[in-house]
Amino acid sequence: MENLIEVHGLCKHYKGFALENVDLTVPAGTIVGLIGENGAGKTTTLKSILHVIRPDGGTIRLLGGDPAEEASRSEVGVVFEDAYFYGGLSARQISRIMSGIHRNWDSGLFFDYCRRFELEEKKPVKDFSRGMRMKMSLATALSHHPRLLVLDEATSGLDPVVRGELLDLFLEFIQDEAHSILLSSHITADLERVADQIAYIHQGRLLFQRDKDELLEDTAILRCAAGEIDRLPKELVLARHSGPMGAAALVRSPEEVRRCLPGAVLDQARIDEMMQFIAGRDIQ
Repeated sequence: MENLIEVHGLCKHYKGFALENVDLTVPAGTIVGLIGENGAGKTTTLKSILHVIRPDGGTIRLLGGDPAEEASRSEVGVVFEDAYFYGGLSARQISRIMSGIHRNWDSGLFFDYCRRFELEEKKPVKDFSRGMRMKMSLATALSHHPRLLVLDEATSGLDPVVRGELLDLFLEFIQDEAHSILLSSHITADLERVADQIAYIHQGRLLFQRDKDELLEDTAILRCAAGEIDRLPKELVLARHSGPMGAAALVRSPEEVRRCLPGAVLDQARIDEMMQFIAGRDIQ
């Protein structure tokens, strides 16, 4: 299967933060969800892939080419959180501007999206709601026929109805198996709905990139006395918390855990719970 993004050993250093040896792939026909706490390195990774910033080490292939080359970036649609158009522009003006930037700009497709999203063609962007501005950004990103979408918090802060519309659009986009999406989001429920793979960056390091369904099936939350967790093989315990109400652990291979601890209480782990465990935050 072709990879539309290939990242190997990506490093970027800032004062007080370092992105270290990140390996990431985005296969054709998939949605890869990129998760991590604030400041973990998600946006730094995306900007490195898009050649917005220059990494300090590692290699990146974007659509089979060098991200520094315009030809590689020309088939990428990009939406960053709060990166909107100048407020005085209307959809018609945006289309004229984009036609001078993208050689594959399709004004007919753009206005089809505007009608689909109920975006008035003459209304200035400053008079749009946040959800409408995000729809305008996505309509623009999609209207030069990209093979790849790179989205940073594209559904953040939107109401459930608008988020649902956008998620349906993402699934529609990848029906062409030559298309892919790299989607960074704090809304893990959205990723559980649409992502094929989950990549987790924690404190500047990629902890894992796994098939979403396998990840959810192979991970559980064990609730028991602290001493029972100690009876498990260490490789089964990913993270643990103890408190006045007992102990809990994030574990892999639930069936093996049940063999070791017959009668153990195991709950399916959601992605946000995995993040809370690994980040060392309390689980309710």
